[in-house]
Amino acid sequence: MFAEYDVVVVGAGHAGCEAAAAAANMGMKVMLVTMNMGTIAQMSCNPAMGGVAKGQLVREIDALGGYSGIVTDKTMIQFRMLNRSKGPAMWSPRAQSDRMRFAETWRLHLEQTPNVDFWQEMITGLMVKDGRVKGVRTQLGLEIPAKTVVLTNGTFLNGLIHIGEKQFGGGRTGERAAVGLTAQLEGLGFESGRMKTGTPPRVDGRTIRWEVMEEQPGDEVPGKFSYMDTPRLTKQRHCYITYTHPRTHDLLREGFDRSPMFNGRIQGLGPRYCPSIEDKIDRFADRDRHQLFLEPEGWDTVEVYVNGFSSSLPEDVQLRALRSVPGMEEVKMFRPGYAVEYDFFPPTQLKLTLETQLVKNLFFAGQINGTTGYEEAASQGLMAGINAARLVQEEDPIILKRDEAYIGVLIDDLVNKGTKEPYRMFTSRAEYRTLLRQDNADLRLTSLGYAIGLASEERYQRMQAKQTAVETLQAGIDQISVSPEEMNSYLESIGSSPLKQKVKAISVLTRPNATLTGMMAHSEALRQLGEGHVEEHLDQAEIQVKYAGYIRKEKDLAEKMMRLDEIRIPEQFDFHAITALSAEGREKLSRMRPASLGQASRISGVTPADVSVLMVYMGR
Repeated sequence: MFAEYDVVVVGAGHAGCEAAAAAANMGMKVMLVTMNMGTIAQMSCNPAMGGVAKGQLVREIDALGGYSGIVTDKTMIQFRMLNRSKGPAMWSPRAQSDRMRFAETWRLHLEQTPNVDFWQEMITGLMVKDGRVKGVRTQLGLEIPAKTVVLTNGTFLNGLIHIGEKQFGGGRTGERAAVGLTAQLEGLGFESGRMKTGTPPRVDGRTIRWEVMEEQPGDEVPGKFSYMDTPRLTKQRHCYITYTHPRTHDLLREGFDRSPMFNGRIQGLGPRYCPSIEDKIDRFADRDRHQLFLEPEGWDTVEVYVNGFSSSLPEDVQLRALRSVPGMEEVKMFRPGYAVEYDFFPPTQLKLTLETQLVKNLFFAGQINGTTGYEEAASQGLMAGINAARLVQEEDPIILKRDEAYIGVLIDDLVNKGTKEPYRMFTSRAEYRTLLRQDNADLRLTSLGYAIGLASEERYQRMQAKQTAVETLQAGIDQISVSPEEMNSYLESIGSSPLKQKVKAISVLTRPNATLTGMMAHSEALRQLGEGHVEEHLDQAEIQVKYAGYIRKEKDLAEKMMRLDEIRIPEQFDFHAITALSAEGREKLSRMRPASLGQASRISGVTPADVSVLMVYMGR
């Protein structure tokens, strides 16, 4: 029934969608298989994209030629740049999305992408021969032959939903679990584990007293995610902040004896940085309130997401507790919160390409690797799709380094360190975060996306125009001088000491609180330099000038570390034969088979002494 596909993608969540789009746009014949065509790219949890470090991931996906940024821009209802009070390395874009339109727009983009076919059915097994995947088998017994397969099963592998004392199979409320794959993968030698995630109740916005809550508007001048010419918001919907009450905590505690978290029914570890409300009041018993962030689900719907109130308590306990929150005294619940347990496969079983070590041509992406979050999943899906396509094309894989992208940090962490709890990206995980800012993802990655046939010609030309403009501005700022007569009134307004003589403009711009646009208003030469340049170019030039010293230091450090990555380790190297290595080092190195000394140095349990020993054996 099916001809052979270059890439079969199993699962149509954020990872699966990006994997299918990337491989197809690189010329592959792609089959996207999902259990439900009506839930392609569904936002299973909160209706938002981006956030701290996550916004950087979305911009990187866009810079490489992925779809997440474009879809977000087309369907957002609010935009905020987080961490504006900190340096540019910490700025993180976040958007509230229209949940229904987000999924619809993603599906339409995929349907309009040549080379993508769809099939609605559960995949129950893989076709594997001589250690190489050959395709997938469906619940109906159909076989779909494939050169490569990307598994993006999300929370569906043996998924189990918990609400109070009730539990039932499912990967998402109202949708059944996927069975069969875990047992086969374990039979092939893969190690598996269990994780847990949860979601809050959704409530009826018509029954909320918004006027007693704190309004959280979007930015006055909203930004966007994509570097392409996507629409900008002209109106926005507000979010709202309220807080739990001591009475809320008392009501929640009354249900603890029926909580699957506290009575041992849930075995999987949940995300540390997104705990359930019952976990919060148990762990932080001294706090008399916790913030709740109420997010509208779209432009027109009245459904509201109660961020901060994730729960698996019985539905009656959830409703009583919600009604004790100021502004929600008469609230009606559309659907209760729940916890879901699911199988995952420790990502130390992968190569840095996201291909599995045990089965050739088989890739894992998303929550199957132990991550949490749409953005983390989409990033892995994009890279799995790229590398599956490159494998079919018999081209070298694409592996982003830690100094090139947050995506590189994400995958390097997963493969080399593994994770025992749902992994979430933070700026603190990136040691080169001054290099990896959200504003320069296109300058870092679009040339690569274009070279591999993913980023379009138009995207590449836009990036080149930006690069030329920024270089011109930087050179001009370095050459122009400003006088006390021009600048002192401006410097006084920003609380900076006055000039006593003419100085280079660059020396003024590097002062705290000084901005390029502020200086342009007082210097004719700077004003002429900035004519014809868009705000994005001016901002980029300012950041490059102000943070030049920090950027240079991080580049120097990255170059030093890169030297270790250039020292290759032979594929069949016998680590057990080197008795000078620590016992744990021998075990970890033999199991994970690092390709370079740099990768070996980042494996948890491999000591600096082990790396020194390896350097001797590599002739260094």
